[in-house]
Amino acid sequence: MTTQKYRDSSRHLLAQARAELAAGDATQASEKGWGAAALMLKAVAEERGWEHERHRHHFRTVGRLRSELGDGTITADFGVANLLHENFYEDEFTSDHVAESLDHVEALLNKLEPLLPQ
Repeated sequence: MTTQKYRDSSRHLLAQARAELAAGDATQASEKGWGAAALMLKAVAEERGWEHERHRHHFRTVGRLRSELGDGTITADFGVANLLHENFYEDEFTSDHVAESLDHVEALLNKLEPLLPQ
């Protein structure tokens, strides 16, 4: 995928996550929220020539961006997104918890997207 496709897919997945949640499927909303975060990280990593093929690469990207930008909320927001991924398998979050978590994902996307070329 290209940087633009990762970015577009990320935003699309976040919209799908909110629609799934509105339809009452918190489990699918969780996984789509995770996917939105992961794809935006892939977009940034792709743009910078960083590895992004594996789950562990997301953590490395987040660490590098936290250091570069001096913004610890990137780590926190990504941590919430990662919990959404876990929730897909465990299905323990309430709908309110998923909704709040999707807000963190959106905040992460809003921090990362400006790092990409327009």
